[in-house]
Amino acid sequence: MTTHNVTIYSTPTCHFCHAAKDFFTENKVAYTEHNVASDLAKRQEMIQKSGQMGVPVITIDDKLVVGFDEEKLKELLGV
Repeated sequence: MTTHNVTIYSTPTCHFCHAAKDFFTENKVAYTEHNVASDLAKRQEMIQKSGQMGVPVITIDDKLVVGFDEEKLKELLGV
């Protein structure tokens, strides 16, 4: 099983963030989470990477996924 470097920028009230994290858990994908509602430095990092304020922003290795795109996540993670 290939290990990917997965990071999710999220907020506690974001429905699609919860859906993405549930997807990772169901597929046994380890991830790092940054709460951009309270972490201003990570919010700036997210905006620099994605060019927008919307969450979730997910990085898988060097790929960027904006929003919860389950098909794209499956493709990038090979699940």
